[in-house]
Amino acid sequence: MSKRGGFPGGMGGFGGMNLNNLMKQAKKMQEDVQKSQEELATKEFEATAGGGAIQVKVSGDKQIKEIKIKPEAVDPEDVEMLEDLILTCVNEALRKVDSAQADQLGKFNIPGLM
Repeated sequence: MSKRGGFPGGMGGFGGMNLNNLMKQAKKMQEDVQKSQEELATKEFEATAGGGAIQVKVSGDKQIKEIKIKPEAVDPEDVEMLEDLILTCVNEALRKVDSAQADQLGKFNIPGLM
């Protein structure tokens, strides 16, 4: 007959890990991730397009903070080019944020996070 129900090996289940220590480590990791995300949100990322004709600043939480357009970039006959430059610039700034997030949070090595 087997002993009373429960985990194999008694309370030392999970390969002998102490459940309390595991919970403490998870809580600390969660706090560290949150702190990293908050730090990232305060940073600004900048991108340019069209040889500096368009400049975009984005916060670490992906909020567009500033768009600057040099007057020589504005051609009423070619609005599409200006639109393309702005899209390119905004997307590049957002890629920089994504890259910084991956670098910052990648150190936590949490499967499925990034």
